[in-house]
Amino acid sequence: MKLFLASLLLASLASAAQFTVEKTATGGAIVKVDGQVFAEYVVDQANKPYLAPVFGPTGKQMTRNYPMKTVEGEQHDHPHHRGICFGLEGINGVQSWAEASTFGDPVKSAARLASLGSEKHREFKTLEAKADSATLVSIIDYLDHDGKKYLEEERTMIFRAGDGTRSIELKQILTATDGTATFEDKKDAGLSIRVPTEMAVEIEKNKKGSGHIINSEGLTDAEAWGKRAKWCDYYGTVGGEKLGVAMLNHPSSFRYPTPWHVRTYGLFTANPFGTKALDKNAPDGTYDLKKGEHTLLRHLFYFHKGDEKEGKVAEAYEAFAKE
Repeated sequence: MKLFLASLLLASLASAAQFTVEKTATGGAIVKVDGQVFAEYVVDQANKPYLAPVFGPTGKQMTRNYPMKTVEGEQHDHPHHRGICFGLEGINGVQSWAEASTFGDPVKSAARLASLGSEKHREFKTLEAKADSATLVSIIDYLDHDGKKYLEEERTMIFRAGDGTRSIELKQILTATDGTATFEDKKDAGLSIRVPTEMAVEIEKNKKGSGHIINSEGLTDAEAWGKRAKWCDYYGTVGGEKLGVAMLNHPSSFRYPTPWHVRTYGLFTANPFGTKALDKNAPDGTYDLKKGEHTLLRHLFYFHKGDEKEGKVAEAYEAFAKE
């Protein structure tokens, strides 16, 4: 039964689209569908790899340009919010959520800069395009400020396109390779997408955007912040079209259902690492990953037309959860 339902999910997300994968001159990769860019995996422009730009089912860009490009009318806050990325504010006192430009004056921020590490893409284990999907498997070394490794990640990214939808599934295996890795309970951590400025609920104080947030429990906009849910959806108007992106949290993923660090200004993060940081009544979520042990994270970015009902987000989640 599970295999049957999984095949239904794949069928719903796949179509006659033709995928290609091209390795870039800088060591990353570009995924195209029917000759058009779907997403680029960038490995050399920040202290962590990221996917940007990412284009939805109608060809509209579903990630903010900044800081990769400076575009008039966009928000220019939080330069570490790069497309789709993953970062952690604290493991063994090292953080990869922020980057140097986050802190401003290097003299005043010397202590914070000293804690700044990196996620270094080492190699592609898989770089493959099929008729109905593309798969990238990136091996990533987590390094402290001095370049010493403390964690390793195997990140599998599966790209699919369907009738009015596109999706990117991420399976992340985090392994402690060089001793115990202590994951700290922090607000700024997890898998993120920064949505286009016009799609934010609030572009800035007292300036409304076109966006709305809703999660699987029916909580909306600012109410959804820090709350646990099976999925969360961010939708609004992009280039004159009503479009959305949902993040679906698989039941096999660490601390399912995840709390959502989702902000009305456009940040959208699944953060299972921050418990007390997101809810003062929750227990401290700090935990140790001993050498050789691993943590699994599994999510699906589901790009759709319309709101969560038009995009059938709940149905997509049910299929994904049973895969």
